[in-house]
Amino acid sequence: MIFGTIQLMPLQDHLPPLSSQFVAHFGEMGSKWGINRTVGQIYALIFISPRALNADEIAEALEFSRSNVSMGLKELQAWRLVRLRHQSGDRREYFEAPGDVWEIFRVLAEERRRREIEPTLSMLRMALLETPVNDAERHAQERMRQMHELIDRLMTWFDDVQKLAPETAMQLMGMGATVTKVLEFKDRMTGRSTRTNKEA
Repeated sequence: MIFGTIQLMPLQDHLPPLSSQFVAHFGEMGSKWGINRTVGQIYALIFISPRALNADEIAEALEFSRSNVSMGLKELQAWRLVRLRHQSGDRREYFEAPGDVWEIFRVLAEERRRREIEPTLSMLRMALLETPVNDAERHAQERMRQMHELIDRLMTWFDDVQKLAPETAMQLMGMGATVTKVLEFKDRMTGRSTRTNKEA
């Protein structure tokens, strides 16, 4: 089987060392990212492939069973991390990763937000509507309010970044320390840092 111009063989023996290292690492990190080892390796292989791959090619390259590959591909499709492609004269389904790494990050962030952040925000909103019955509950509710405010602001910021062109977003992230200096200068001009120091 051909991987672009590279002959695809079992991962541990025949993938080029750099590719093998990348695929193996994604498998190891999978559980930390909420996916299993198989799905992590499948995605890594598709990501570095110079062309779309079908399930048989993936199974052969990684020495996975066809059924495990199929389940892994369904999970990656649910996360919108791979795209389905068809080739003329070939009834098999081919899969590829988005070419733009910013698009991959954006989709992954959106999915994690939908699956993890939004349910948390929903729970916090419901909790903030409750009437606390004692000091302990009032304290707990205030802590929840702080958490809700932080997450909500982060999500608002993320929505704003999502609207930027990829090139602009990358420039914004690269500004890092410059943004911090601008904010510190603004605080000095408004006297905020002075008030904070006095309060401390």
